[in-house]
Amino acid sequence: MSAPLRNVAIIAHVDHGKTTLVDQLFRQSGTFRENQRVEERAMDSNELEQERGITILAKPTSVEWKPEGGQHSYRINIVDTPGHADFGAEVERILSMVDGVILLVDAAEGPMPQTKFVTGKALGLGLKPIVVVNKIDRSDARASEVLDEVFDLFVNLEANDEQLDFPVLYASGRSGYASEDPEAREGDLLPLFNLIVSHVPAPDLDPDGDFAMLATLLDRDAFLGRILTGRIESGRLETGMPIRALDVNGKVVEVGRATKVFAYNGLDREPVLHAKAGDIVAVAGLTDATVSNTLAAPHVTTPIHASPIDPPTLSMTFAVNDSPYAGREGSKVQSRVIRERLEREAEGNVAIRVTESSGKDAFEVAGRGELQLGVLIETMRREGFELSISRPRVLYREENGQKLEPYETVVVDVDDEFSGTVVEKMAQRKAEMTEMRPSGVGKTRLIFLAPSRGLIGYHGEFLSDTRGTGIMNRLFDSYGPHKGKISGRQNGVLISMEQGEAMAYALNTIEERGVLFVGPGEKLYQGMIIGENAKPEDLEVNPLKSKQLTNFRASGKDEGIRLTPPRKMTLEQAIAYIGDDEIVEVTPESIRLRKVHLDPHERKRAKRSSQDS
Repeated sequence: MSAPLRNVAIIAHVDHGKTTLVDQLFRQSGTFRENQRVEERAMDSNELEQERGITILAKPTSVEWKPEGGQHSYRINIVDTPGHADFGAEVERILSMVDGVILLVDAAEGPMPQTKFVTGKALGLGLKPIVVVNKIDRSDARASEVLDEVFDLFVNLEANDEQLDFPVLYASGRSGYASEDPEAREGDLLPLFNLIVSHVPAPDLDPDGDFAMLATLLDRDAFLGRILTGRIESGRLETGMPIRALDVNGKVVEVGRATKVFAYNGLDREPVLHAKAGDIVAVAGLTDATVSNTLAAPHVTTPIHASPIDPPTLSMTFAVNDSPYAGREGSKVQSRVIRERLEREAEGNVAIRVTESSGKDAFEVAGRGELQLGVLIETMRREGFELSISRPRVLYREENGQKLEPYETVVVDVDDEFSGTVVEKMAQRKAEMTEMRPSGVGKTRLIFLAPSRGLIGYHGEFLSDTRGTGIMNRLFDSYGPHKGKISGRQNGVLISMEQGEAMAYALNTIEERGVLFVGPGEKLYQGMIIGENAKPEDLEVNPLKSKQLTNFRASGKDEGIRLTPPRKMTLEQAIAYIGDDEIVEVTPESIRLRKVHLDPHERKRAKRSSQDS
């Protein structure tokens, strides 16, 4: 590990091509053999990442690079970071491990809300960026304007003169080339490798001091237990060496040994006997230490400063599944098991906060946004958990006797014909438009400042209003004055009166009342939501009713019934759709919507008591 080091993070907005570019860096550095079969977007190894096409977990990797005619190879540690603000805690921690950043910006879309978010974090740490205008081969690329927008963004983020004097490359990550010429359409990534080596400084750390590193990522291994990843800030770490963990206040969390030390080589973690200041390593051997703890030599008493994490803005209630079908599809249904899993998540993810709820067998889980909490629920679901999930609620603050709520910057790109509808819908949700301008042929960019509360559940409606062509991006902005009442869902729901299997004959009649969420043969229960009423009030219906048989009418005639395909919701859509008196039942096999109180008499009592209060 004696090769000169460069530690660099790749930061960008969602879907601007970070992970694809890292794939090409792997291939062109020789990390992958010519004949080696590697998945596309290999860094997105998590199953959910591959399905959604986004990076959720920050991941370090490294490549060896020897410049043409150079005397020695460079070891380049590269960190692929999440682009979505909901996973911002990952970005903040990762940036403390690197000495430079590659800012990737789409040549057509330009800087987006998350670009602003991650770039602001990087500039605040004093990191010098390399700007790569990616996807230059797009038919709608506008490289020079995008570069001007990046410069304006840096000025708005109060970048210093050195940061404003950034080098620029034009690239196509998918095709694997980068150039100083915006008209280039072929080549390789040699200019980018050379720029990383020349522009990103080597780690300026003390190799002779006492060992100390800040734990920035937490992972688990079936055999080794906890594995903590970070950059060694000073000294040297050897396998078997005694170490201890300190919290942010310097209190000793744990004393133990570094039973294993791993360095990153391509996509793999490889055991090493020792590592030095500047190296990004993973350490096994501790059982209680966690993210933001300092791992250090036994006599070190001062922890490394850990950047404060932006606070959670949204919370949901995670409760045990108490529906009539509880325990039939999942293996993890007890509150004790759910508590342990949530506490484990909060240990490694400092942006999530878990507290015991006043309700029975329930927990309040606070996070940075709907996507982050949705990913957690989907992960638990795949692990065999059954859960009941409440509607998201924003977290308020109080300052000087005034109630404050979180606001978000919302950037919307829509076809011109839909802009009026979007402006009207956002106004209903108490959003204020701050900018409106053309963003390409037949498209308009709208920028709003909106209370987070008003955006809950809007995305699905937005896609319907724009016929699936609109793009909406959100970013936490600040806390501001409470905006008052915001109208929620306009339609009531259709509620099952009975338990059993849905009948086509009954659904055919109910379909006239609204939109169905279920089809024939699906298992239903009393209090379960089976559709949306065309009118504002809730309506109880009997979806189990079958045709009365006579000598003249046979049951076989049901085959002639033609039902409209039911509207099937994803997990995020279901969570965004429900009202305050409704919950989502999540199991490994099903997503069901239901009322909190399944019994109609209990629902009426609860409604009366809420109106009285």
